[in-house]
Amino acid sequence: MNLLFVADPLEAFNPKKDTTFAMMREAQRRGHTVAACQPANLQWVLGGKVRAQVRSIWLTGELAPWFLEQETQDRELASFDAVLMRKDPPFDSEYFYSTHLLEQAEREGARVYNKPRALRDHPEKLAILEFPDLIGPTLVTRDAAHIRQFHEMHRDIILKPLDGMGGMGIFRVGPDGMNLGSIIETLNRGGAQSVMVQKFLPEIAEGDKRLLIIGGEPVPYCLARIPQGSEVRGNLAAGGKGVARPLSARDWEIGRALGPVLDARGLLLAGVDVIGDCVTEINVTSPTCFQEIQQQTGCDVPGLFQDALERALEQAGRNAPG
Repeated sequence: MNLLFVADPLEAFNPKKDTTFAMMREAQRRGHTVAACQPANLQWVLGGKVRAQVRSIWLTGELAPWFLEQETQDRELASFDAVLMRKDPPFDSEYFYSTHLLEQAEREGARVYNKPRALRDHPEKLAILEFPDLIGPTLVTRDAAHIRQFHEMHRDIILKPLDGMGGMGIFRVGPDGMNLGSIIETLNRGGAQSVMVQKFLPEIAEGDKRLLIIGGEPVPYCLARIPQGSEVRGNLAAGGKGVARPLSARDWEIGRALGPVLDARGLLLAGVDVIGDCVTEINVTSPTCFQEIQQQTGCDVPGLFQDALERALEQAGRNAPG
C-alpha cells in the first residue's frame, strides 16, 4: 500500500517517542511505502483534485537520521491507498480548513483516517458532553459568575481553555478561591472565550490515564500519566511520568461504551483520557502514547493500528460502488 501522512515537519519528530513515527515504521516493516506532507502543502484548483507536494521517505532504522528522503512529487491525495491525518493540535482555523480540503479529497476518492468530518465534529474537550454518564461534574461557559458558582458548589476545580493541548493553560483553584478572578480573566478574556471547568478529581495522583481505542476496540493497556512534585497536570508535555498499566474494569467499560460509537463515525483512532472513573477528554486529532505502552508492556500498538487500517481499507473496498 501507498500511505500518505499529513503531519508536522518530519525534522521535528522525536523518533524515541513519536506515535506517527511508530505508525510509519510498522507500515514500512509490512512492505508499505510511506510519504508525508504538511497541511500547508494541500491545495485544490478548479478542474483538478486535492493534491500536495509530498515527500517519499525511507526509514533508516536509526535515530539520526531517522529517515531518508527519496523524492518529492506533486500528487493527488486520491492516488494513495490511505491518507492519515496526524497533524498535532491546536485545532485552529488552518487545521479546520485542512479538514475541508481533506473532505474534498474524500469526495474525489481518497480514504482519509480519521475522517475529516469526524475531526470537526469531535472537539477534544467538548466531545465528552455527549456522554454524561461517563464524566464528572463539568461546566462550559463564558460567564464568570457561573464559574464562581461552580467553584462555590465543588470547592476544588480545574479550569482549562477549549483549544489547549499538552496541559497548556490548565489551572487548579482550591477551596480558598486563590487567584480565581485572575484565572477567569486570563482564560475567558472578558467573556470572549469559553472555558471548561471541572471538579478536581483527587485520583489524578494515580495518573491521568490515556486509553487508546483502535478500530472500535480498546487497547488492553493504558498509559497513566502521573503528575510530578507539586504539578497538578499529568501530561507528558508538562513533565508527567508515563506508566503503562492493564486496563481496569472501569477502563474496559468506558472503552467498550465509546469504541463502537467513535468507530462508526470514522474515528479509527481515539485517545480517551480518564481520571479515576471519569472521562475528561476524547482526543481524535493526533492521539499518542503508542511507543510508551509498547516499550513497557510489549503490546504491539503500532501493529494493532496497522491491522485496523488494513481492515478499514478492505471494508471500504468492498463497499465501493461498482
